[in-house]
Amino acid sequence: MDFSNKTALITGAGQGVGEGIARALATYGANVSLVGRTLSKVQLVADEINKNGGSAIAIQCDVKDSKSINNSIESTLSHYKSLNILINNAQEVPLGNILDVSDELFIDGWNSGPLATFRFMKACYPHLKGDGKIINLASSSALRPDSSSYGAYAAVKESIRSLSRAAAVEWGSDKILVNCIMPLAKSAGMDWWMNENPDEANEFLKTIPVGKVGDCKDDIGEAVCHLLSDGMNYITGSTIMIDGGQAYLR
Repeated sequence: MDFSNKTALITGAGQGVGEGIARALATYGANVSLVGRTLSKVQLVADEINKNGGSAIAIQCDVKDSKSINNSIESTLSHYKSLNILINNAQEVPLGNILDVSDELFIDGWNSGPLATFRFMKACYPHLKGDGKIINLASSSALRPDSSSYGAYAAVKESIRSLSRAAAVEWGSDKILVNCIMPLAKSAGMDWWMNENPDEANEFLKTIPVGKVGDCKDDIGEAVCHLLSDGMNYITGSTIMIDGGQAYLR
C-alpha cells in the first residue's frame, strides 16, 4: 500500500484507535493531520511520527464546536494543500443506565459523535470530491443482547452509521467512498479495565474467537489502511467489523 501524496485528517488522534490509525497511515506514506482536544497529546504523536520519517501536524480542536472543526480543516489544507481521507474517530461516551444518564451527558455524546461527524463530512466534502474516502467509527454496542448501560452510547453510534450510509449513496457519483468500522481495540481504558479485573477480562477474552483484543495500530490501523487502499474502491456504505469475530452484524 502506498498513500504518498495523500493527506488524512484523523479526529481523536492523540490516543487509542485514532492514534493507531494515524500511525499506520503514516507508515505507508500518508500526510496525517492529527486532530484532538488536548494539543499536548496529538503533538506527542505527531513528533514521534515525524521523528520516524513520516509527516504529521497536530491541531487542537473541540469537535463539539463548528468553528473549531472548520479551523482544523483550514489548518490541514493550509499546511498540506489537499485532503483525501477523513477519519471521524473522536467521541465522548455516554455510558450508564437510561435513568442515570443526564441530558448533558447524552447531548455531549451526540455533539461529539453524530453531529461532529455530520459537520466534518459536510465541510470536507468539496475537498474530497474526485477521490475522497471517509471512515466513520461505529460501535458493536448496539448489537449486544444485553444493552443495559449501553443504550445512549449505542444510540449515538448507530446514528453515525445512518449518516454514513446516506453519504455513501448521495456522494457515490462524486467519487467519495464512505464506510464505517466497528473496532475492538486495546485502548488505555481497556488496558486499565483488564488489569483491574483479571477474572472478568479472562471471561471477556473467551467471547473473542481469535482470543485477543486488537492492537490499535497493528490490527485496527492496518485494517483501515487496507479499506482505504485502491483495491477496496468498490466498497462503500458498509460497516466492517474489526473485532476478532466477537460481534455478528446482521
